[in-house]
Amino acid sequence: MSNYTTNFYAYSQSFSVSDIIVVATYFLLNLAVGIWSSCRVSRNTLSGYFLAGRDMAWWPIGASLFASSEGSGLFIGLAGTGAAGGIAVAGFEWNATYVLLALAWVFVPVYVASGIVTMPEYLGRRFGGERIRTYLAVLSLMLSIFTKISTDLYSGALFVQVCLGWNLYLSTILMLVVTALYTIAGGLAAVIYTDTLQTVFMLVGAIILTITAFNEIGGYSNLEKVYSLAIPSKIIPNSTCHLPREDAMHLFRDATTGDLPWPGMTLGLTILATWYWCTDQLPPTFERSAYEYS
Repeated sequence: MSNYTTNFYAYSQSFSVSDIIVVATYFLLNLAVGIWSSCRVSRNTLSGYFLAGRDMAWWPIGASLFASSEGSGLFIGLAGTGAAGGIAVAGFEWNATYVLLALAWVFVPVYVASGIVTMPEYLGRRFGGERIRTYLAVLSLMLSIFTKISTDLYSGALFVQVCLGWNLYLSTILMLVVTALYTIAGGLAAVIYTDTLQTVFMLVGAIILTITAFNEIGGYSNLEKVYSLAIPSKIIPNSTCHLPREDAMHLFRDATTGDLPWPGMTLGLTILATWYWCTDQLPPTFERSAYEYS
């Protein structure tokens, strides 16, 4: 660990009382919004609990879609990947722009016409039988736990640990408890409204962070210069790993020498993006979109 990291970690644990109050207020506000939203709909029916009573305005649905597809994994993971290899990683999000249009205009109308809210249910009705439906449900659940939820929990807990100096496992348990309280008690309505709150925090925080960072570094032109000189204190001998790439500021990279070649990012990634955004079992992209159209 470099001296800078050690000093930053030591500094991060010297937060004042006001900082602790802000963090506590954030968690309490999440719980309050979850409890309030759970009282707005009837939770005594399946539609009320799992589909928020089918009575939700467009703006919380859109905010929930945004918050669910983003999160700690993307804020920390994409930022870290961008710092390590440059801006080409933005292609993963750029690819989603036209795939989400396909979701809205092609896929969701089919799902709504079928009267289904999950992908396993669609396959069960399309091909018949329960085996394929059960298989996809179990596979989606496993993939969600080991590739999505675990990553988000770790990155979120890591952020709390760095900022407050708390134990990593304690931070993870705290996030699980807070989330479980309003999710189990309030159903989808609580999830949507708390996601809306998260969207406000993420957008405002990201804008402030971006403006502050560019002011500190002296603008985009100076960012390119400083990035090219940003060499870690610890590197792998006889290797270019962790060294700034010459094409770091290029979104479309060489088809043969680039680490993220443009054919794969524009064409090959579309296949993966179509699955993730249009046919994934996870609620953020599929189930809530079907709910919105219904």
